[in-house]
Amino acid sequence: MNLTTMSPNRHGALDQRGKAGVLLVHGITGAPAEMKPLARKLTASGFTVACPQLAGHCSSLTSLKQTSWRDWYRSLETALFTLREQCDTVFVSGLSMGALLALRLAARHPELISGVATLSATFFYDGWNVPRLRQKYLLPLLIYSPLRFFLSYHEPSPYGIKDDRIRNVIDAVYQSKTEAMPEKWGYSEFPGVTIRETFRLIAAVKRDLPVITAPMLIVHSTEDDMASLENARFLESEVSSSSIETFYVDDTYHVLTLDKRRDDVAARVAEFFTRLQASPPLSGDAVAGLYAQPA
Repeated sequence: MNLTTMSPNRHGALDQRGKAGVLLVHGITGAPAEMKPLARKLTASGFTVACPQLAGHCSSLTSLKQTSWRDWYRSLETALFTLREQCDTVFVSGLSMGALLALRLAARHPELISGVATLSATFFYDGWNVPRLRQKYLLPLLIYSPLRFFLSYHEPSPYGIKDDRIRNVIDAVYQSKTEAMPEKWGYSEFPGVTIRETFRLIAAVKRDLPVITAPMLIVHSTEDDMASLENARFLESEVSSSSIETFYVDDTYHVLTLDKRRDDVAARVAEFFTRLQASPPLSGDAVAGLYAQPA
């Protein structure tokens, strides 16, 4: 993948191919590197692909703590304008909280976004690896008290990864805390102030959902450890898109772009954007017919 650095963030990437572009959004506390398998598939399909480094990422926890969700969004919006200068058509796809930033972009710039693919969109932290006690009491305590300035959430294994080999690599990196960790694997902890910003982002995007009309592909794992399938169902019920497709995948956890089904996910996203580029969006019934199993 021939990457040209996107200014001003040295860890962002831009691969110039065709006149149709895809803007990829990594997760909060993550890094552009987690989107590489999807980026490779999209560039192989002829798309120009941009994946900016969000504000406060690929640096230090101090830098991350100084940013708000609006800073993350501005990073993405700037990348959209840059990509649109080079492409006639732009699609957007994001992972986890990155999916919410992508939705915000579709709500605020409907004239620039021709389609959206969400990956593990997270409106509720209700996965099987988030204990109910933590959901009900510990998260509110961390978010709404002064403790948020001093405490961080350390995500336990499996880190959103079902693949044993990849999870073991991530675990080793997190344990060693190598200098390259933030730029390749993201941060190993989630500061309290950053968690509060994700809740503010969730609230803002929930208000945006009814105005989103772009064709949409909702991809979610049936085994998501961080955000249950209810997140996907909620998203489908709230947006105003006339064309909504869903792709529910098993044998994978939250980080769909790196886990065991990453190739299937990448292929489905690439197919969705390729089809949108070639023709107007299909109705829901027509899409169901395309993927129906023969009798």
